Amino acid sequence: MLSRKDNSNFGWDEHRQLVVAKDVVWNSYISSHKEASQFRHRSFPYYD
Repeated sequence: MLSRKDNSNFGWDEHRQLVVAKDVVWNSYISSHKEASQFRHRSFPYYD
């Protein structure tokens, strides 16, 4: 999903179990990685 060089402004919400970032960060990332838009609000309940 996120390559190492692109993910410094992203974080992990332990409670909601999803990737978090400010809207401007998501918008910028999605503009060049269209396939990542599906992960913006998707949780990963079995990630841990």
